[in-house]
Amino acid sequence: MRLSSVPALSRGTYDRGVTHRTDPEWLATAWGTSRVLLLGADGSAPIRDSGDGPRLDFVSASAVPDGLVRAYLGSDADGPYFAALDLAAAPEIPQADRWAGEPRAGLRAVGAQLNDTDSSLMTEAVALRNWHRTHTHCPRCGTPTDVTQGGWVRRCPADSTDHFPRTDPAVIMLVHDGNGRCVLGRQPVWPAGRYSILAGFVDPGESAESAVAREVGEEVGIAITDIQYVGSQPWPFPASLMLGFFARLDGDAALTLDPVEMAEAAWFTRDEIALARDWTDDPSEPPAESGSRLQAIPPHLSISRFLIDRWLAGER
Repeated sequence: MRLSSVPALSRGTYDRGVTHRTDPEWLATAWGTSRVLLLGADGSAPIRDSGDGPRLDFVSASAVPDGLVRAYLGSDADGPYFAALDLAAAPEIPQADRWAGEPRAGLRAVGAQLNDTDSSLMTEAVALRNWHRTHTHCPRCGTPTDVTQGGWVRRCPADSTDHFPRTDPAVIMLVHDGNGRCVLGRQPVWPAGRYSILAGFVDPGESAESAVAREVGEEVGIAITDIQYVGSQPWPFPASLMLGFFARLDGDAALTLDPVEMAEAAWFTRDEIALARDWTDDPSEPPAESGSRLQAIPPHLSISRFLIDRWLAGER
């Protein structure tokens, strides 16, 4: 299936082959002929310059060091893909772009530049690595678990329970006023001038739409209506699925900020946001003197940028 007009990390075009995960004989044979992504202890992957941007640099199964967790990622017309996951403790690589032709890079640096298949394979591998690193023991009895089913299950040898990768649903929403403005906020840890749309985790027993309305009310103190789902994107930092929405202001536009979640928030026009988009995409150009405190929005890797770009294009 070919997906179009989707967020950067939602472009997978290969068959995940779920039924193969429970077939040890098939997995053993496939491993011998597979292309393997070596994911390092810092979360980085080998990268090569294709002449048209970065590409994953796979190795053969025979080149994989001992002691790494094997995970079957899927297959395409050219054969199977596996990841070999290094779960050793190591500092994460910086969020800033580390590509620039380097032999290794993290998902944040190259995820939006990789082609559809490579981007999704790396996203899947990073998500599995993060889960394996934090779920090494049985949550019932504390016994160290064994990796089974092609890297997709950890089984407790003491009580035979199976434990599966977890995904935490989160909502992310572009709230507009129906008249050419939308709300952007800045978290306290972000530098001055950088803003994004609002987001938050879905509570247990809560619908995604209810979470959208609750989070907007909590973070900026306004009511909304016309909540519409747009699309989703995996965000394995460490284990989220971002559910993207548009929503429209309902009533008073005055903002009341949560002082813990929001350092700043404001209504911005399309023109202001379009300028910030241009500065974000070309940081070599200094921000123009527009009088706006908005200087940067999220890069293309994020679903927040996907929603902003669609809104700038006049979809709402």
